Amino acid sequence: MGNLKQALKSLDAFPRAEEHLMLKTKSGALVSIVGLVIMATLFLHELTYYISTYTVHQMSVDLKRGETLPIHINITFPSLPCDVLSVDAIDMSGKHEVDLDTNIWKLRLNNDGHIIGTEYLSDLVEKGNTAHGHDDHKDHQEESEHKIKLHNLDQEAENMVKKVKQALANGEGCRIYGVLDVQRVAGNFHISVHGLNIFVAQMIFEGSSHVNVSHIIHDLSFGPKYPGIHNPLDETSRILRGASGTFKYYIKIVPTEYKYISKEVLPTNQFSVTEYFSPIHEFDRNWPAVYFLYDLSPITVTIREERRSFLHFITRLCAVLGGTFALTGMLDRWMYRFIESFTKPNARSTVR
Repeated sequence: MGNLKQALKSLDAFPRAEEHLMLKTKSGALVSIVGLVIMATLFLHELTYYISTYTVHQMSVDLKRGETLPIHINITFPSLPCDVLSVDAIDMSGKHEVDLDTNIWKLRLNNDGHIIGTEYLSDLVEKGNTAHGHDDHKDHQEESEHKIKLHNLDQEAENMVKKVKQALANGEGCRIYGVLDVQRVAGNFHISVHGLNIFVAQMIFEGSSHVNVSHIIHDLSFGPKYPGIHNPLDETSRILRGASGTFKYYIKIVPTEYKYISKEVLPTNQFSVTEYFSPIHEFDRNWPAVYFLYDLSPITVTIREERRSFLHFITRLCAVLGGTFALTGMLDRWMYRFIESFTKPNARSTVR
């Protein structure tokens, strides 16, 4: 039995010296304090690293069909009043909406960029002429009504021109923001003065080259935002100092799903963009505009949040704390020997 105990003691990897043989020094205390501070700091770092999540990206073929694509816009035109700006959209399915105002707000801005008026535009309503009969007895009445409408139209156009010219003289701008729900197919939307009658636009601006489409894109996104997303057009500023022209942004949309650690799924979209500017000369027939031409990628990206395993945390913690303990032990021995090499010769010379 005694031999067995002796054999077990020989396997002890942590032999202990007698307490009266242990020497405690000030340098050892200093190294111990520094080591404890380092180990506490590394422990908190590893704990934070374990608690935090990381993301895994996967790609697959996009199988979504029949859904709409939300376009969030927030754009300022510092040199154009709200009365002349319109949002038009068209897609490859043939759907074309002019002067689109579904869920769109227009904010009138003064010369300093402060809001001086707000206008909410309700859902787009297509206005058509009511069908009329063609009785001979009513021809004269219809002709009179047509002349009255033409007179009223001329009066409205004249008032419009005066109002817009006054706004331009005051340096008014416009901020357009809201959400466009379009078909999930390739298409474009653009912001321009195309909603105006061509003759009214000519009377206001006296030529297309005088339409200043300088703009600041505060936000342009194609769905809700998730942690870490970067929309490349946010806070993009394009201010024209010379001749006007047309801006075209070619956008490639990548369908994306973000899966939180709580298993909640957020469907959204990322995008990349390239841009092109085409200057307009004095006698060009085209009118300046800001185009956003988008196309959808057939590949969808799935971003999934994950958390590191507990065993991974324990392994890293043991490696960090054990390494720090061993390093401080080596440092303590080196410091003790270094100090001892200076103190012992002095002690011997004193004895002599």
